[in-house]
Amino acid sequence: MEPRKIRVIGTGMALPAQEVSDTDLDRRLGLAPGTTYGITGVKRRFLSTSETAAQLAARACERALEDAGLQWSEVDCLVAASATMDQALPYNAALVHAELGLQDHRISSFDIGASCLSFLTALDLMSYLVEAGRYRCVMLVSADIATFGMDWSRLRECGIFGDGAAAVVIRRSQPGERSALLSAGLVTLSEGVADCRIPAGGSRHHPRRMAQDITPLSVFQMAGKQVFRRVAGELPAFVEQLLCTARKTMAQMAAIVPHQASQLALDHLSRRLRIPEGRLVDIFSEYGNQVGASLPTALHHAVGQGRLQRGDSLMLIGTGAGLTMGGIVMTY
Repeated sequence: MEPRKIRVIGTGMALPAQEVSDTDLDRRLGLAPGTTYGITGVKRRFLSTSETAAQLAARACERALEDAGLQWSEVDCLVAASATMDQALPYNAALVHAELGLQDHRISSFDIGASCLSFLTALDLMSYLVEAGRYRCVMLVSADIATFGMDWSRLRECGIFGDGAAAVVIRRSQPGERSALLSAGLVTLSEGVADCRIPAGGSRHHPRRMAQDITPLSVFQMAGKQVFRRVAGELPAFVEQLLCTARKTMAQMAAIVPHQASQLALDHLSRRLRIPEGRLVDIFSEYGNQVGASLPTALHHAVGQGRLQRGDSLMLIGTGAGLTMGGIVMTY
């Protein structure tokens, strides 16, 4: 594929006010000190109490806009790329648009969803529209409040999560700028469609068509070992193809920015792909798995910490419910 000439010009993130440490969670659950961290690998997380996903998304957008040095009048598209919905209708981007107070700013807004890989999918798709000139500047934002649907007694599956939002602004690269999207891939392994799910929330398990209590179906369910096994065998060849298409090697990647699925997944990723030491962006212990917001939050940290300089190569990589596997190789 030909490189797509797009450039990330701003990033931002937002967190709920409530910070919860592993020791806090131990106390809440009546567990011995060190139990939560030993099982989950998360030292702290941020959990929403009253914030909506749209409110977090709006804050992340404003910070990304400021980082880009732009005004809203210069943005002509707002894309919400989240794993969860703030409500059944309308779509997330409309709620974010309203939260931002943009009622008098007539721009396109819509959602792009692929669970935990929603941001990666949105970046891939919107890069074509930006390069083609359909949009000048696009705000991509992911915001997820998933922890209301967690069964905290099942720490191994549910104790890894946290809430948050992150946003980026993209535009077409200008003459003399090397920034580009070099390769992208998304693969659906639908044999794992039931491995990560929240069954309730749509028409399939609507209260009006069910005789039993819907509450158990409103809780996150994950077969973690199943997911791990399905992806483990597929990932190396998938990444090799991404790099081949981009005409790059793993050694040339200044940073590998993964979805922060779990500490086990990150450790496995590093070993299996032979990622050079210090190149993996691992923020899992500080934020947990923020679902769709996880990957752009990690990207925001990579940029903010100076781990990416203009002209550097990077890889975005991850998996999500569906079961979906995806990746992008870019020149920052």
